[in-house]
Amino acid sequence: MNRLLLSLCVSLLVANANAQLDANKQLAHDIFKQLIEINTTDSVGNVTTASEAMAQRFRAAGFPDSDIYIGGPNERKKNLVVRYHGSDRHKPVLLIGHLDVVEARREDWTTDPFQFVEKDGYFYGRGAQDMKDEDAIMVATFIRMRHENFVPDRDIILALTADEEGGSSNGVEWLLKNHRDLVNAEFVVNTDDITLWTEHGKPVRMELDATEKIYSDYQLAVTDPGGHSSLPKPDNPIYKLSNALARLQNYKFPVQLNDVTRAYYERMARIETGQRAADMRAILKDESNQEAAARLSQNVNDNATLRTTCVATRVNAGHANNALPQRAEAIVNCRILPGHSKQDVRDTLVRVVADPAITVRYISNSFAVSDTVPDMPVFAAQSLRPDVLAALEQVTKQLWPGTPVIPTMARGASDGIYTTAAGMPTYIAAGVAVDLADDREHGRDERVGVDSFYGGLDFWYRYLKALIGTGE
Repeated sequence: MNRLLLSLCVSLLVANANAQLDANKQLAHDIFKQLIEINTTDSVGNVTTASEAMAQRFRAAGFPDSDIYIGGPNERKKNLVVRYHGSDRHKPVLLIGHLDVVEARREDWTTDPFQFVEKDGYFYGRGAQDMKDEDAIMVATFIRMRHENFVPDRDIILALTADEEGGSSNGVEWLLKNHRDLVNAEFVVNTDDITLWTEHGKPVRMELDATEKIYSDYQLAVTDPGGHSSLPKPDNPIYKLSNALARLQNYKFPVQLNDVTRAYYERMARIETGQRAADMRAILKDESNQEAAARLSQNVNDNATLRTTCVATRVNAGHANNALPQRAEAIVNCRILPGHSKQDVRDTLVRVVADPAITVRYISNSFAVSDTVPDMPVFAAQSLRPDVLAALEQVTKQLWPGTPVIPTMARGASDGIYTTAAGMPTYIAAGVAVDLADDREHGRDERVGVDSFYGGLDFWYRYLKALIGTGE
């Protein structure tokens, strides 16, 4: 009888645990769906609507109004900040994620990009990978921990913000300028990247973005009086600009490793084989090894990891088919290594263009074009925080045994540029797996695997607890 009773109790405990797990998944699913179906594009969307919807969920979960803040520079671009109180043994940690998404046109998609669709084992919708999946996971995890009465060893601050993808009202920047006290933290964890990569469904590496490049745009322009196209002359703005862009195409910024990219190549050299592994070891030994750098640079990811990059992304010239052009201009987008300023890169572009007739002007975040680059803080590459890396290694081993954890430098740009510049070291880690051949961020039919989403939910709950510990 006692054995039967014990068996029954165990069965009830398992059933309750499974029911709770299913409830957590359902909560995350419902939040994900809600966010996808709120249009948060810069053109016609409304980030405030998403912020208010998430705030309502926090209130329903028992978070007091005093721990919830909604605010921003205008009615469409309000940000959400929520504080989860801990024991104050340590300074707070800040979690950031953006609620805005890039534009998406219905005619380009198989499904409506602003309708949450589940089919063939995937969730579809704009923001499914970038990054409403992670937003939903962070909100659901906060609520789960609240229901469990979990007490962390520090306050956890969650900021869900506007205009990371574009626009002139970046939420993280605005909060730091206007309400630094709400988001001040010892360090920051951002989930705005794919860091768990799979190949045919098998995890191949977990990345930790431990530093990132700086985004900067420049305008190259050349003018001329023009004239009738029947009387061509040598000084044609289109030819001048084309020659300058060809020089830029052939220019390579010098190779420069930092603490993070050194750690990246040290670990990748153990995974790779043959010439590729040998080239990685050669670069680690001597950054000036041009042969090894040239071979590695044939891979676009390695090329972007080794150096600053600048590339022409837009060109506009001429005003009539039968007239000589009076103006030609190009937009050059640069991703700058930590430790270098936007002014440094502008000076380099002037030298590479090597034509005084061509102006090289800086384009600000608000799209204003200027002859000078405003003074901005220049931050060096961060050092790896042992606790951030150790927690990631621990949880990765639990969930995906044998998967290597690789520190990386984000080649793109995220809101981490603002928190890092504000003196808060920022790291990117996320657990929603994406196949190397299925990266659809910003693209058509953006999607994430159903199992990957729920795996990311489990990862984030475990990782956050491993990172912050208990304050009880």
